[in-house]
Amino acid sequence: ARGFVAGVGLVLLAGGSGRVGQAQEPNPVAGAPTRALLDEYCVACHNDQSRQAGLTLESVDLTQIGRLQSEVAVWEKVVHKLRARAMPPPGRPRPDEAVYGEIARSLETALDVAAAAAPNPGQPPVHRLNRVEYRNAVRDLLALEVDETELLPPDESGYGFDNIADILAVSPALLDRYMVAAEKISSVALGDASAIRPVVERHSVPYTKWQDGRMSELLPFGSRGGLAVRHHFPLDGEYEIKLVLQRAYGNHIRGLGEPNDIELRLDRRRLAQFTVGGGGQRAPWDAVSRPTYYEQSADEGLELRVRVEAGTRLLSAAFLDRKAVAEGELDAHPGVSSLAYSRDRNAAMALDAIEVRGPYSARTPEDSPSRRQVFVCHPRQGIDETVCADQILSNLARRAFRRPVSDEDVLPLRTLYEEGRRDGGFEEGIQFALRGILIDPEFLFRVERDPEGIAPGIAFALSDLELASRLSFFLWSSIPDAELLEVASRGELRASGTLKSQVARMLRDSRSDALIENFFGQWLLLRNIGSVAPDPDAFLDFDENLRHAMERETALFVESQVRDDRSLLDLLRADYTFMNERLARHYGVPKIYGNHFRRVSVVGTGRSGLLGQGSILTATSYPNRTSPTKRGLWVLENLLGAPPPPPPPDVPGLPDAEHPDTGRSMSMRERMEVHRTSPVCASCHMRMDPLGFSLENFDGIGTWRTVEEGTSVDASATMPDGTIIDGPVGLRDLLLAEEERFAETVAEKLLTYALGRGVEYYDRPAVREISRKAASSDYRWSALIQGIVESTPFQMRRSREP
Repeated sequence: ARGFVAGVGLVLLAGGSGRVGQAQEPNPVAGAPTRALLDEYCVACHNDQSRQAGLTLESVDLTQIGRLQSEVAVWEKVVHKLRARAMPPPGRPRPDEAVYGEIARSLETALDVAAAAAPNPGQPPVHRLNRVEYRNAVRDLLALEVDETELLPPDESGYGFDNIADILAVSPALLDRYMVAAEKISSVALGDASAIRPVVERHSVPYTKWQDGRMSELLPFGSRGGLAVRHHFPLDGEYEIKLVLQRAYGNHIRGLGEPNDIELRLDRRRLAQFTVGGGGQRAPWDAVSRPTYYEQSADEGLELRVRVEAGTRLLSAAFLDRKAVAEGELDAHPGVSSLAYSRDRNAAMALDAIEVRGPYSARTPEDSPSRRQVFVCHPRQGIDETVCADQILSNLARRAFRRPVSDEDVLPLRTLYEEGRRDGGFEEGIQFALRGILIDPEFLFRVERDPEGIAPGIAFALSDLELASRLSFFLWSSIPDAELLEVASRGELRASGTLKSQVARMLRDSRSDALIENFFGQWLLLRNIGSVAPDPDAFLDFDENLRHAMERETALFVESQVRDDRSLLDLLRADYTFMNERLARHYGVPKIYGNHFRRVSVVGTGRSGLLGQGSILTATSYPNRTSPTKRGLWVLENLLGAPPPPPPPDVPGLPDAEHPDTGRSMSMRERMEVHRTSPVCASCHMRMDPLGFSLENFDGIGTWRTVEEGTSVDASATMPDGTIIDGPVGLRDLLLAEEERFAETVAEKLLTYALGRGVEYYDRPAVREISRKAASSDYRWSALIQGIVESTPFQMRRSREP
């Protein structure tokens, strides 16, 4: 078998240069040992006749590895299968482990040399901003926070992310939404009192969220329950703020049996304090709900009319926490999803919503963050209106279009300004032109142009301005700031050390939180936590507090990994996480009190790294049970980069847990073993299920367990190659032993997100180079991100072809 390695080495010595697609003279002597090995292990299935999995290795030219464009994809597929030890399949003769690695490395070297000689950076299509990027771009352009979910429909996802250019289609209906959004945003940014009408906005607290402690770092110490939100007040004016209390089944306001004090605050300053309960007529308990008028309307006076200046402000309401506890035996909380809780009018008083109505008696603000951002000059300062308008529009267009603008760019905007000015004056003209900027294709799309006169299909370096846009949307999901745009405009972004320093600066900026939210939020399924719905019959303990705590734990964990520039291997081996009291109680960790999250050691708990975190364990389960298959699939796809093919149609489901022969419930492992007796299912499940079984000590919402349905949990498993995994610690050790595969998988996921397109076979050399460079610094996040920014697919593109 080692003759294969020697053969590949001779192929490399035969020549590593030349353009992709250019064939050279074959070297049959060098290829002979290789051909013998392929014939022995591979060609029985992958030949010109059978072509299993659509692949043939019978007629490929082994002396031209990486040099024939038509065969590069085949060789990359071979490398991928070798690295995953997926081929030859179990039960067939296999080379030994050392030869596996040497073969793969030799093939990779040949492919990488050929790719360096003739780079193929791909052809990304025109890229529409997704709605998160649109929101952030508006924020940075106009200093205005908008709710993108109200303005635009959700974006489709591809390759695991929602910023994939091929998926971000444009329809006439979406264009209409953009036009409506532009009109609304422009009027709010400038504070157009004639266009903004009073509305009612409602900020709600989820019904299944316990309000028995301090709910947020934005609420005062000594408070209980309530809500803190950032609310945008569009104009200087009067606003009515109303508090709505939570009702039990039958419309009873909860907790009226004793007085409750609730504070209303704006920007942390107390506006009012109300006392509710402890008086008024309450109906006697009855199986049939008959609430009194007082029980239905006790919160009608919890409102205030107050004058507020325009801007985004912190609005909050919370109860004063009464620490006294009545004597006697403490009753256990009923499940928040239970009928008992829904009917409990004596549960602690809770906030249902904060309603804001207005503005009334409103006027355009003289000053606001968005007006300061727009009006870089004013005609009354002795400047001609047209000259000032051109300054304003040039400044806005330069930042919105992410490039310097010329008179030719400003001319159509000036036309819009003049049209608006005729109808309503200077500010109306600016508002009308701003609307035009917000619907301009250069704002809504990221367009990269081919150099003039370039031949089709030629790789070329992006301009500094295009590279700046790629960089800012990668790290910030937004437009470049003034410094980055200025450096790129001078053509100095690629100057020695400049690009590296800009990346470091941008990662220190708070706008890089977008990388945490959008990349990790999708890669690690954090976005899915908001929509998971565990079955209350199976998991009565699950509530909104736990949902939020799970999501917050993983967000804080990955943020600490990136901010502290740790090794990406610490995603698997870190001995700490972040918990509050609710999550610590769920994990069985004692002496953690309050809703404040703090760093906590997890040594000896089996929860090291991501694999023990409830967010991922819950997102990869079914509503009423665990799913070894979903968990194993997630590990294969997101941590090892080796997803199985899609399941065939009409796959049978799991058998019922109740076993008619034994008279007992079958464990998940036993049910899966029955499922795998189908040959159609076995081929993929033999790779996925062992990985998932190793996490069976965690139930469907991540609680540690040793017994399931009266049977001891068996979290051991055997991989197809005979490797034994024993529980979550064994799975972690297995992944760390495959650190190169894990690092390449993370690099591929991050490159996919950075490029806004799927990683293709011709990108594999770049992925390997990024991973190799990061390995020299123990795979630190700074090295990984810098490697992506410096990579061929990120720095270059291929000219368009007919």
